[in-house]
Amino acid sequence: MAQRSGQEDPERYLFVDRAVVCNPATQADWTAKKLVWIPSERHGFEAASIREERGDEVVVELAENSKKAMVNKDDIQKMNPPKFSKVEDMAELTCLNEASVLHNLKDRYYSGLIYTYSGLFCVVINPYKYLPIYSENIIEMYRGKKRHEMPPHIYAISESAYRCMLQDREDQSILCTGESGAGKTENTKKVIQYLAHVASSHKGKKDHSIPPESPKPVKLQSGALFYGELERQLLQANPILESFGNAKTVKNDNSSRFGKFIRINFDVTGYIVGANIETYLLEKSRAVRQAKDERTFHIFYQLLCGAEEHLRSDLLLEGFNSYRFLSNGNITVPGQQDKDNFQETMEAMHIMSFSHDEILAMLKVVSSVLQFGNVVFKKERNSDQASMPENTAAQKLCHLLGLNVMEFTRAILSPRIKVGRDYVQKAQTKEQADFAVEALAKATYERLFRWLVHRINKALDRTKRQGASFIGILDIAGFEIFQLNSFEQLCINYTNEKLQQLFNHTMFVLEQEEYQREGIEWSFIDFGLDLQPCIDLIERPANPPGVLALLDEECWFPKATDKTFIDKLVQEQGTHSKFQKPRQLKDKADFCIIHYAGKVDYKADEWLMKNMDPLNDNVATLLNQSTDKFVSELWKDVDRIVGLDQVAGMAETTFGATYKTKKGMFRTVGQLYKESLTKLMATLRNTNPNFVRCIIPNHEKKAGKLEPHLVLDQLRCNGVLEGIRICRQGFPNRIVFQEFRQRYEILTPNAIPKGFMDGKQACERMIRALELDPNLFRIGQSKIFFRTGVLAHLEEERDLKITDIIIYFQSVCRGYLARKAFAKKQQQLSALKVLQRNCAAYLKLRHWQWWRLFTKVKPLLQVTRQEEEMQAKDEELVKVKERQSKVEGELVDMERKHQQLLEEKNILAEQLQAETELFAEAEEMRARLAAKKQELEEILHDLESRVEEEEERNQSMQNEKKKMQSHIQDLEEQLDEEEAARQKLQLEKVTAEAKIKKTEEDILLLEDQNSKFLKEKKLLDDRVAEMTSQLTEEEEKAKNLGKVKNKQEVMMVDLEERLKKEEKSRQELEKAKRKLDAETTDLQDQIAELQAQIEELKIQLAKKEEELQAALSRSDEEVAQKNNALKAVRELQAQLSELQEDLESEKVSRNKAEKVKRDLSEELEALKTELEDTLDTTAAQQELRTKREQEVAELKKAIDEETKNHESQVQEMRQRHSTALEELSENLEQAKRFKSNLEKNKCTLESDNKELVSEVKGLQQAKTESEQKRKKMDAQLQEFMARATEGERAKVELADRTHKLQTELDTLSALLEDAEKKGIKLAKDSAGLESALQDTQELLQEETRQKLNLSSRIRQLEEDKSTLQEQQEEDEEARRNLEKQLATLQAQLFESRKKLDEDVGTLESLEEVKRKLQKDMELTSQRLEEKASAFDKMEKTKTRLQQELDDLMVDLDHQRTIVSNLEKKQKKFDQLLAEEKTISARYAEERDKAEAEAREKETKALSMARALDEALEAKEEFERLNKQLRTEMEDLMSSKDDVGKSVHELEKSKRTLEQQVEEMRTQLEELEDELQATEDGKLRLEVNMQAMKAQFDRDLQARDEQNEEKKRTLVKQVREMEAELEDERKQRALAVAAKKKLEMDLKDLEGQIEASNKARDEAIKQLRKLQAQMKDYQRELEEARASRDEIFAQSKENEKKLKGLEAEILQLQEDLAASERARRHAEQERDELADEISNSASGKSALLDEKRRLEARISQLEEELEEEQSNMELLNDRFRKTTMQVDILNTELAGERSAAQKSENARQGMERQNKELKAKLGELEGAVKSKFKAAITALEAKILQLEEQLEQEAKERAAANKIVRRTEKKLKEVVIQVEDERRHADQYKEQMEKANSRMKQLKRQLEEAEEEATRANASRRKLQRELDDATEASEGLTREVSTLKNRLRRGGPISFSSSRSGRSRQLQIDGTSVDNSDDDADSRASDHNDTQASNQTE
Repeated sequence: MAQRSGQEDPERYLFVDRAVVCNPATQADWTAKKLVWIPSERHGFEAASIREERGDEVVVELAENSKKAMVNKDDIQKMNPPKFSKVEDMAELTCLNEASVLHNLKDRYYSGLIYTYSGLFCVVINPYKYLPIYSENIIEMYRGKKRHEMPPHIYAISESAYRCMLQDREDQSILCTGESGAGKTENTKKVIQYLAHVASSHKGKKDHSIPPESPKPVKLQSGALFYGELERQLLQANPILESFGNAKTVKNDNSSRFGKFIRINFDVTGYIVGANIETYLLEKSRAVRQAKDERTFHIFYQLLCGAEEHLRSDLLLEGFNSYRFLSNGNITVPGQQDKDNFQETMEAMHIMSFSHDEILAMLKVVSSVLQFGNVVFKKERNSDQASMPENTAAQKLCHLLGLNVMEFTRAILSPRIKVGRDYVQKAQTKEQADFAVEALAKATYERLFRWLVHRINKALDRTKRQGASFIGILDIAGFEIFQLNSFEQLCINYTNEKLQQLFNHTMFVLEQEEYQREGIEWSFIDFGLDLQPCIDLIERPANPPGVLALLDEECWFPKATDKTFIDKLVQEQGTHSKFQKPRQLKDKADFCIIHYAGKVDYKADEWLMKNMDPLNDNVATLLNQSTDKFVSELWKDVDRIVGLDQVAGMAETTFGATYKTKKGMFRTVGQLYKESLTKLMATLRNTNPNFVRCIIPNHEKKAGKLEPHLVLDQLRCNGVLEGIRICRQGFPNRIVFQEFRQRYEILTPNAIPKGFMDGKQACERMIRALELDPNLFRIGQSKIFFRTGVLAHLEEERDLKITDIIIYFQSVCRGYLARKAFAKKQQQLSALKVLQRNCAAYLKLRHWQWWRLFTKVKPLLQVTRQEEEMQAKDEELVKVKERQSKVEGELVDMERKHQQLLEEKNILAEQLQAETELFAEAEEMRARLAAKKQELEEILHDLESRVEEEEERNQSMQNEKKKMQSHIQDLEEQLDEEEAARQKLQLEKVTAEAKIKKTEEDILLLEDQNSKFLKEKKLLDDRVAEMTSQLTEEEEKAKNLGKVKNKQEVMMVDLEERLKKEEKSRQELEKAKRKLDAETTDLQDQIAELQAQIEELKIQLAKKEEELQAALSRSDEEVAQKNNALKAVRELQAQLSELQEDLESEKVSRNKAEKVKRDLSEELEALKTELEDTLDTTAAQQELRTKREQEVAELKKAIDEETKNHESQVQEMRQRHSTALEELSENLEQAKRFKSNLEKNKCTLESDNKELVSEVKGLQQAKTESEQKRKKMDAQLQEFMARATEGERAKVELADRTHKLQTELDTLSALLEDAEKKGIKLAKDSAGLESALQDTQELLQEETRQKLNLSSRIRQLEEDKSTLQEQQEEDEEARRNLEKQLATLQAQLFESRKKLDEDVGTLESLEEVKRKLQKDMELTSQRLEEKASAFDKMEKTKTRLQQELDDLMVDLDHQRTIVSNLEKKQKKFDQLLAEEKTISARYAEERDKAEAEAREKETKALSMARALDEALEAKEEFERLNKQLRTEMEDLMSSKDDVGKSVHELEKSKRTLEQQVEEMRTQLEELEDELQATEDGKLRLEVNMQAMKAQFDRDLQARDEQNEEKKRTLVKQVREMEAELEDERKQRALAVAAKKKLEMDLKDLEGQIEASNKARDEAIKQLRKLQAQMKDYQRELEEARASRDEIFAQSKENEKKLKGLEAEILQLQEDLAASERARRHAEQERDELADEISNSASGKSALLDEKRRLEARISQLEEELEEEQSNMELLNDRFRKTTMQVDILNTELAGERSAAQKSENARQGMERQNKELKAKLGELEGAVKSKFKAAITALEAKILQLEEQLEQEAKERAAANKIVRRTEKKLKEVVIQVEDERRHADQYKEQMEKANSRMKQLKRQLEEAEEEATRANASRRKLQRELDDATEASEGLTREVSTLKNRLRRGGPISFSSSRSGRSRQLQIDGTSVDNSDDDADSRASDHNDTQASNQTE
């Protein structure tokens, strides 16, 4: 069945089913409907039937949808009858037109027929998938056949060229032409493959008995290749050239970046005797830089991916991102593996007889080209001179090239230049040094490529056998039209112009010239594709000079630049018909050339340098003198380069001097290329060309899709349509008179009389006898010409005539034989009569006595005896001869069988060797796995010991907890001490709290680690069980193999008969393998497009990471670790393929773990870059941007100046505080009003911020969903790719290891011993690593202790850093909000522009229709003018609104910066007010202390209030500690089931708490007594204060008059600030209103655009007339569209390809399943052969069984070891994270301690100041005792009210900012956590399932602990109620004390929160002070934990 399907599949893609084509029903339908072709925009042409004719127009009905349409008669094209459907030669079409040609090509393409003849050449449409029409069977099918006998194929073209070369002895050429990506290179390969097969030499044919599938040649002892002659080397030259000369471009994944002309030489007999390859125009600039989404040459990626470890070390290779010349990093080619391609390239080099030294030297040069890019130069500070700060790359480069580092550096930085007759060292700038390095890299690679081609030609050269003729195959880069084209594209397009001219000359001009020479009547046709003007524009030397001539001329002019070249070119060729100047100054192109394929824009940047190609001659001389012979050989022509002195001399020398250089050795690149092209064209003109036209069906690279307009354009440009017309109208078939007479005289036997007759006359007589139509032939001077099909008809007639003659000859022969047989029968009849007569006589004489006597005597006679003996001898001789002939036949058969058996024996020996190698490898793997098993067991014991250690640590933590409880009791006993002891206790309390939190977190971390270790232990147990089950399965497999072995013994009997079938089946399997490989590559190409686009995002991220090197140092380290790990994995990849995939997935996830933390920031950076790209499109926006940056810088300077002024003002205000109280009250009222306005603005900003946050969340959700989908698809893709690579690798290994296994069987025991030693060594290493890990843990603990000691010293610096970070975060937040708003507005603008772009696109597509409808336009012009004016107004309003929007966005940004600055000013002003309030508070304290008795009572009251507060706070702290201890107890109870002990501790804590409550009760009673006394003192103080207020009012009136001037200055400053704030508020209101207005306007515009879309037909007609006015606007739209396409192209392609990815993946699964079945079949055959080997080697059966058993165990242990290694890596990562968190917490704890200490010190200082102020107040009381009381009370009330408001405002603002930052940080943490959870979800899924049972058990323990906790809570609630009862009694007494306390707290930093309101780690929540409730305490604790978590993330 397989064989049958293999024969049927190619025919489907070659032959047309004529039964379907020749259908009578379709013929009748075509006749009845009068079907024709009409133009169509979508399909090119559509089928329709004619219904009615109306003058010049015709009413037609479309065949597809039965719609009627009106079409002009001139646009209708005739349709061919159905019998011409899918015709093989389009010249045979009766109706030859564009529609018929396109329809025929389309039908054949959709049927899988990609080849079609078109007259004398072949049209090929790229199928973009694998077709099974290139196998050896197909080659044999076309071999020796004529072109018309077989369907169209590239093999038919090759066969015709080959036969014409042999018959006509004329050189042939095959030109594969077409656009880039059309398949020229692939068809060139097929031509070479065909010629190598049909024209192989005798020696090669003898070697064909060897299977061609074997990928490696086997070498003989003499060193010659056993299978690798000239044909094989010719086929293997192409992979080498593709590796070094091909690259991935945007259009083509394997684009040839050079042109090649392969010349294959043949001898007289037609065998290949040699080959030669000539290359043209290598694109060497690609080696140093590449465009976006493109790659450099393949060899660089192959070397970096496929080099082994020792080779990487020898070549000093690094990662992809380490090389500057790899601009886009590692871009993979879909469907290609660089590693496998590298191995193929190396194998091809071995086949080409490259030595190892040559290969190594070439790879060194390739690595050196990459190292050139890593040489970095910097500009010196004081001069422009370049310097090399780091010469590491230079050292590597010099090591690879064999140079001296110092000489190389000197030659680059200060080369010697000839000035006159002397040499001078000239210092180079940074730009010159970079240019010199790039030029050297390009020149080095170009010389390497030239050497490689020369080396291949040397290998293909066969001088022993002279070539009689040759076939040339031209494969050169296709026509290239990029957005901006450079010098390389000009040369390539120039070449294509010349080739197109050759085609036209051959197809059109030569035809007509031959007709004219032969005197045939012929009307000349103007084909309209004359390419000579364009070629003259490029190559004409003078009058006027062309582009290349002008370029060469400018190269020798002094002070010439690219600008002067463009000016001269425009001056000389400005009026040329094929030349166009740039239309506007905005155009980036310098000039435009109209080629045959379209208009091409060229940018002439650095054309002079590219044409001269200068080099640093100093370095070139060093390279020529290199110690490496290979490098020295490459640079042997160092005297023919352009040096720096020649380039520098262009500015000083005269034209004459340079002209001498031109006449010398130096030639420009343009001259050299022009000469090589001239030689090529001369060669092609001397050959008989065979043209192959390659067509691109679509630009999406999709199979089965054909775009009609694209194909029609290519058919017109390629001249296919004109060629068909000429072929149809002309006489393509021609034959010489003599040959025509000799060949076809048999058809006219009596037409030519006997004797001599002229050939022309004879042909005329023959034609008259044949009675041909005169229109079908023409008779020339030397030839007779026929139209298409005539010779085919004559050939058929000749065949019929010859058939009749042969039949007549056969009849004559049969008659002769029959007559001869009849005569023989007559003789036999007469003989029978004689016998009968003799018998009758015998019967008569038998009884006669004399007869008897005669019969007895006659035998006795000697004569009769001799005759009888002779007769016997003759019979014996005949028998012997028969026996001898039989024996000879048997001997021949035996010899043939013997030869077959020898070949089979060799094959079986190779298979035996392969299987023995597999057995050796399996045994080695068994030993390794045994060692790994031992290591895993040791690791398991270590883990168990670590679990025990963790339990001991838990016990030690409990002991520490007891110690902390005793410490708490000590703190409780110290509560009764005096105020100084209380302060000390407070400090110790803070430290104790921090230590408890630390221990609690340590306990939690240790418990997490303990649980993780338990889970991992369980996982290890499960995996051990799985390994044992797998071991049993392997034993069962061994039994099955034994059964298979018995079957194999039976199969050995029939093995001789199956040998031939086996060879055929192997060939079929190999064909199926190639078919599957090609299909998988095609599918992988389609699937990998998504990977390429995803990689683009990764590349952008990588570029951003390079800019943030300091922040991404850890990521780089991880990448380096990944590369090192990948190196180790590559060495074991052949043996551990499955384990490698797991390891790589783990390392990829490990690398992503660090990158995911910065996803949001990188996304913002990407949005920022996109916004900057859109803003940079116009110069006006750039000016606005620079203006904004200048304004920001000026504002920063203003802020700094204002801060200095404010500091001076603060000092003045402190001196003038007594005179500014009334003015401050008025200012404070104004500030209050301003505060209300700010509140409103703040509300609006908060609402905007919330909206933005919601939008960010939505975007993040969408992003996470897309990321999940992408990762799922990536995972599936990687899985499929892994399966495919496994299958491919298995197949390759089966073939590659055949010749290695025999030698490795002898060393099996030694390898086993080495493996065991390695296993023991690895076990020791793992134990050492474990001990080192423990040591590092201890070191980490010691470091944490040291960090705790050192943290107090750096706390001050951290505080300053935190303040600066907060300011930076505020600025960043404001800027990000603005950028988000701008991004949303830009997106809306892009949508509106997109709609307009669609309208503009419709304009471009309807320009042709515009000519026909011009008359209608004139009639409707008046009506269109009104609508056009309305449209202009709409467009103007839109542009105006857009400009206003941009201006407003800039103003908004500016205003927000001003707002942020003013907010900072407000904060500083608040600080000033706070200072003034402290001063006023001091005066209030002076007033309050009017009398000595009141002062003493007040101090007592304050001390008692403080004591009460401290007691309450101590109570809250103890309650918090109680909660924490309770949670610790619960945790300990859950981990340790020691319930009784925990209850005992709870009871103990209960007793201590009861004692504390009793002590606090006694304290409260004492405080109540003291509070009663303070109330009495309070009453007295109130009376005194009233008197003091009256006195103070009178003093204030006197001071007001004295301090009037000072107040005015202060008022002026405040008013200025108020005016600035008012202006800011107004501007913000205006900006908000303008923004809303713009949003409404944008909505209106969208509605208008929708309405205009509905009336799009009318708008199209309007826009046609206005197109001239809208060109400028269209250009701007095109620029915006280009920028938009660049931004959104990737997302669109991702969306498109994600939709079709599922179907493609399903198809890929089916293909992979098929390949998996084939792999299983191959493995089954391998196992069967293994059984055969085991039968043959019966002595080793026991060892092999043991080895299989050990192999299974080894595989199990390897899997266990890999899993354990991955788990250990995860544990190490977690351990590092926990240690980092512990360090951060320790530093924060030390910072909090230092802050608490500072706050306490500040409080003590404020108390001392308070006492001093009280003393001063006592001195002032005698003077102002009865004054100021009334005024003081009023002002005090106002001041207190304003202070409260301002303080509340400041707290709310700080809290709001803090909440915003906290929410953003939490958002980042949540996003990171979500990514981590999603990434680790798959890894932990199995662990979670296994841990469910453990969780249930822990839940039960937790419930028991909760019951105990409820009992403890009940006891706590009882104590709480008792404490509440005690506090309620004192609440009435403490109300008045609390008021005093609040007043003093506002004046001095007594509370924990007021002194640190601006810090990032505050202890208050939402600006409130510390209260006495449990809820506030809990909230403070949670807030503190949140801040710690946020600091950890930072």
